[in-house]
Amino acid sequence: MLKVLLSTRKCSSFVSRMRYVDRLKQDDDACSAALQTGRMFLFHRLNPLLQNTERGTFRPATLTCSDVQSVLENLGADGSLLKESVLIGCSEQNQAEFCLDVGRLDQAAVEEMVTGSFVDLRKSFFLLSGAEAPLVAKGQALLRWHQTSGFSSATGQPTRRNQAGSQRVCSSSGIISYPTMCPVVIVLVSDGTRCVLGRQAAFPRGMYSALAGFCDMGESLEEALCREVAEEVGLEVLSVSYSSSQHWPFPHSSFMLGCHASVSPAHTQLIVDRSELEDARWFSLQEVMSALQVKPRRGDPPPLWLPPKHAIAHRLITEWTQLMQTVS
Repeated sequence: MLKVLLSTRKCSSFVSRMRYVDRLKQDDDACSAALQTGRMFLFHRLNPLLQNTERGTFRPATLTCSDVQSVLENLGADGSLLKESVLIGCSEQNQAEFCLDVGRLDQAAVEEMVTGSFVDLRKSFFLLSGAEAPLVAKGQALLRWHQTSGFSSATGQPTRRNQAGSQRVCSSSGIISYPTMCPVVIVLVSDGTRCVLGRQAAFPRGMYSALAGFCDMGESLEEALCREVAEEVGLEVLSVSYSSSQHWPFPHSSFMLGCHASVSPAHTQLIVDRSELEDARWFSLQEVMSALQVKPRRGDPPPLWLPPKHAIAHRLITEWTQLMQTVS
């Protein structure tokens, strides 16, 4: 299997695409040239532009540079707004991908011109496929960072960005700032037959998820995980296993570190911190498997439904159900 994977990677365009993106970050002129032929994803006040597909699903609207220029010209906007585009990646066809926030323009007018709708980012995660959602999340996170980083936190002086938007430089000190992510542990706790799911008051009604919290300064991943579980539901973790990681744009760009944790079946009483969680409960394998089949719908929500498929919480829950099925 290892030989097959290595052979596939050698034949792929991954290395060339990553080096191309890195060159665009380093070379403003090359990035400006790539912008003219690249794909553009529009946002309006950090909400992504989505379009319906023929299959009745949604996808991010992809425009060309000339498409966006036409929108700006028709709405009387300054064409220099294009320079605020941010590089977010490169397609498998070696086409640079950028995002741009047009929040200064009338939302309805832009939507009419491009035949799409600007959708709240959280809602869009339930509408997009797994491959598209991370790209939209990355774009929103970078746009937000630029909107809130116009001045240096060290000197208070204005900062200027490079063309790719991968860094900002203080105009007086030359200090370089890069986009940051806050480390967050997210964990699915199990006693061997059940798992703990919790919900915050801000969650949509009926939605439960894995427990999560920010890492404190000086903590290891394991220490942060054990502390969060103890604080939020009053359980003592016995063992931890790492699953995977994910960038998450909420609340302001987080780096999610996903884990599974076990507790003693003899000590499973939950003591929920109501200042952190509205509710937390033990759920059986059957309850969770049924919830995985539920799709969000308008009107009265089901009693239990889970985060979207591309969220790391969904991945942890799915992994747990698969493990429980193999040992039962």
